This record gives sequence, structure tokens and C-alpha cells, in this order.
Amino acid sequence: MQNSSTMKLVIYTDGGSRGNPGPAAIGVVIQNEDRETIKKYGEAIGEKTNNEAEYQAVIFALKKVKQLLGKEKVKEMPLEIRMDSELVASQLNHQYKIMEPNIQQLFLQIWNLMIGFGPIKFVAVPRAQNKEADRLVNEALDKKQAGLF
Repeated sequence: MQNSSTMKLVIYTDGGSRGNPGPAAIGVVIQNEDRETIKKYGEAIGEKTNNEAEYQAVIFALKKVKQLLGKEKVKEMPLEIRMDSELVASQLNHQYKIMEPNIQQLFLQIWNLMIGFGPIKFVAVPRAQNKEADRLVNEALDKKQAGLF
């Protein structure tokens, strides 16, 4: 593993909703650049749309990385956040406008969180490359659903 001052993190995020809006969850997989998983999370987040869940996953990931590594380490550390939502990646990269007020608020939360980080790149990847984060979303939704009955 590289020295933490030059280490890059690759973070896979996913958000999903059953119903859109409906019960929603997020999945986050944090890896070093050697593809070794550092931490992974799957969590139900209440009633959301798919896009809201995608944004919530990025917010959760940024907060967790800062918690895990500390403010000082993340200031210079490059992050690559990969997701299978081309729309959300394009919005976060300023390629598409955001029209929905709820999404605008989530977008602003992300940009405010980014102030404490080094360079962050948002990348849309094929769904097949985001399987683990997707699995964590579905696992969290299944657990939540099982708890209701």
C-alpha cells in the first residue's frame, strides 16, 4: 500500500428506491487504488426517489471517508467516486443542470463537503462495475422490508 499522502481512494456509491419514491437505501464501497476494500456500508435511508438516494450515497461516502481518515489526511488525497447513474455523475461534474429543488439542496451539501477534500472526480461506470454497492443497497432494502412484516 502507498504512503497515505499519495494514496488515492476509489469509492463506489449506489442509491436505490423501491417505488420511486419509496423505501430507499444506499451502498458505499471504499477501496484504495489497489482495489483493496477498506470499508463498505449499506443502509436504509427512509422514503426517497432514486436520484435522492444516489446523492445521499455520495454525501454518506464523503462523511465516512473524513471520519475514517481524518480531516488532515483527506485535504490532499484524490478521490474518484464511481456510480452507475450517468445523470448524477454528469450533474456533479456540472455537465447537466439540476432543476429539482430537493436535488439542488443535496448537490449543495456535496459541494460544501468537498471543500475539506483534495481533488474529487465523479465517474459514471457501467452497472456491472458497481455490483457490490448495488448489492449493499438491495441487502439494506431487504432487511428493512423484512423488519416491517
